[in-house]
Amino acid sequence: MTSSRRDRVVLATVVFTVLFSQLLLYPGVTTLVETLGADATESAFAATDVSASMWFLVAEFAAYVAFVGVWGVTSDVTGRRTPFIVAGALAGSVGYAALALSPAVGSLPFEGVLLLRVFQGAMTIGAFSLTMTMLMDLEGGHGKNMGAAGIAIGLGAALGAPVGGQLTELHPLTPLFAAAGLLVTVGLTVTVVEDRAPTSRRTARAVVASVRERPSVTIPYAFGFVDRLTAGFFALVGTLYFQETFGLGPAETGLMLACFFAPFALLQYPMGVLSDRIGRTIPIVVGSMFYGAGILAVGASPTVAVAAGAMIAVGVLGALVAPATMALVTDIAGEGDRGVAMAGFNLAGSLGFLGGFLVGGVVADAYGFWTAFLVVGGLEIAIALVAIPAVLKLSLEDPPGVSLEEDSG
Repeated sequence: MTSSRRDRVVLATVVFTVLFSQLLLYPGVTTLVETLGADATESAFAATDVSASMWFLVAEFAAYVAFVGVWGVTSDVTGRRTPFIVAGALAGSVGYAALALSPAVGSLPFEGVLLLRVFQGAMTIGAFSLTMTMLMDLEGGHGKNMGAAGIAIGLGAALGAPVGGQLTELHPLTPLFAAAGLLVTVGLTVTVVEDRAPTSRRTARAVVASVRERPSVTIPYAFGFVDRLTAGFFALVGTLYFQETFGLGPAETGLMLACFFAPFALLQYPMGVLSDRIGRTIPIVVGSMFYGAGILAVGASPTVAVAAGAMIAVGVLGALVAPATMALVTDIAGEGDRGVAMAGFNLAGSLGFLGGFLVGGVVADAYGFWTAFLVVGGLEIAIALVAIPAVLKLSLEDPPGVSLEEDSG
């Protein structure tokens, strides 16, 4: 195995571990926030099970939004990735452990729990985003490298949800302790990979300005925003929808989420390679339209079996879209701007997750589950229709870049 291939496997494993640890909390989030004190406080953040769960998830992604750019700029300016990934992973582990231990304090209000969640999210996003940037630094084809990132993300989510459901059955705090331990392994594992960040030193202003000179990067950012919005929607509203509509428990809910994440994960790498060969337009535009239609099918499902089948179809379509979108970021970004470019993509994605939690939670609370599915699925279809001219133009101007020499890696 060549150095690039070995490092691709190691970095994908790190991405997997970060996402796996994050998703452990999702199937039992309602029970978790109750254990952390949401049911014993007069906080406006914990007025109902839906609002308490929503704010617990929102706190992490608000931190993602606030700090992902800081990690990216710092990495590009210093020409280093590894030390910051190690620092983010270990500090994130401390955040998860502090959350798990917070009920022992007794008097910690729910606002305090949310502050711990913000700290944990601010640290974890550094490890996640910069590991993906290290994958961007590898040779071998942008679609292939982002396909590796995608399969890691998908597998982490696919396995994290059902395992998290099982751990929640043992005790609501078990997923937090598990996540803390896993992030320690992230900090240790990434040190075996060569740091290939460009070593040229520039100011933070120069790094940010170089990305602004490539406005076309906003196209994959827009798709990343809406795609992550749907993921955030399923993480919160989808979980509650399956439990309230079909009477599923945390473990069964985890399995339903896995119906999406399993095909989403397993097909990422081949779909990424496919986008290197046929271009990004068909996977992104056509895939997004059918992906949105699949979301509507989940919300209209009359039985658990039909909903599971629709979730599988949505997972396949998501696998078509995701690696091509991330690869398009790499196609556009300059060599010395990758930390900021990927930070921007993850910023858009984190805003999407926040939108999924907030829009999905608010609409579901006010108008019911079907309306929430209609809004989110409709947004996915709309962005694809609106962006068709821009994606076609970009594909003609900037075709997927991969040389035969790179492809050997």
